[in-house]
Amino acid sequence: MTQNASINPSSLHHAVMSLSDALDTAIAEEMRRDPRVLMFGEGVATKRCALLDEFGAARVRNTPLAEAIIAGTAVGAAASGLRPIADLLFAPFLCYATDALVNSAGKLRFMSGGQFEFPLVTLAMSGGGWGVGAQHNHNLEAWFVHAPGLKVVMPSTPADARGLLKAAIRDDNPVLFFVDIGLLYQPGEVALDADIVPLGRARVVRAGTDVSLVAYGKSVGACLEAAAQLAAAGIEAEVIDLRTLKPLDTETVLASVRRSGRLIVVHEASQSCGVGAEVAARVAEHAWSALRAPIVRLCGPDAPVAASFPLEQAFAPQPAAIAAAAHRLCAREPAVAEVNV
Repeated sequence: MTQNASINPSSLHHAVMSLSDALDTAIAEEMRRDPRVLMFGEGVATKRCALLDEFGAARVRNTPLAEAIIAGTAVGAAASGLRPIADLLFAPFLCYATDALVNSAGKLRFMSGGQFEFPLVTLAMSGGGWGVGAQHNHNLEAWFVHAPGLKVVMPSTPADARGLLKAAIRDDNPVLFFVDIGLLYQPGEVALDADIVPLGRARVVRAGTDVSLVAYGKSVGACLEAAAQLAAAGIEAEVIDLRTLKPLDTETVLASVRRSGRLIVVHEASQSCGVGAEVAARVAEHAWSALRAPIVRLCGPDAPVAASFPLEQAFAPQPAAIAAAAHRLCAREPAVAEVNV
């Protein structure tokens, strides 16, 4: 267990820890479990002293600030039978690593006829919360959802961060693991005796029958706040945390929309060609007859993110906007012929 975690006195098998500590806990557990797991990246050995002390410099290594080299090394290590975890810090730095991750790791298993496996995890921080400016804050998750051969994860709770990272490390495919900066030090209860959270399974965080709110990352919390506001007005919103963006749990989303007849997809990333567009398309294809109102997407604007903290917060969909959209949908008469552009 990491230094900042605290035991919940109600159970010896639970602890309250931040999402950051949950990630470190998962890494340590998997490194103990499998000697092939190693970690390297920008400041890894400096920031994760406990891992360095336990596993040594051979398995926990700092690297130069050279993202293309880090990603290329991870691909080579994976192809050689190791299971690397590469930390590239901020998501925009993935621009430098795209060739190795997309053009090599994502494709070579297919091109080898299944002879090669690429069990590597790439960690990157994304989203607002630290006021680090546009070149450090850019939600790029949809880029990698679009790339064949890659899996994409973005948790919203410490428990899911631990379980999903353990699953990603054990997976034989390359996984992009995005960490929402705004959630990094938020505490949550983690079941220490729980194993993995399987990739590709969404979670119904709050049940409801009037409108479905589908989100991931910090937008899940915004949806939960909106759902509480809506409940006070007699509207029961169901909140779904996608958790894994690829593979996408379409069935959980469809089941919810078939119950509620209304869908609002919420994420901080820009709207155009984002994950919300994919969710909306799948619902339109497979649950059109269940819809009682047009699908709504609430997303970040098509603009770089400001370094100003208040402007950064305004960039992301807020609970009041989500609740207002739900009120509009629930007040509408069914309009099957209407198309949401």
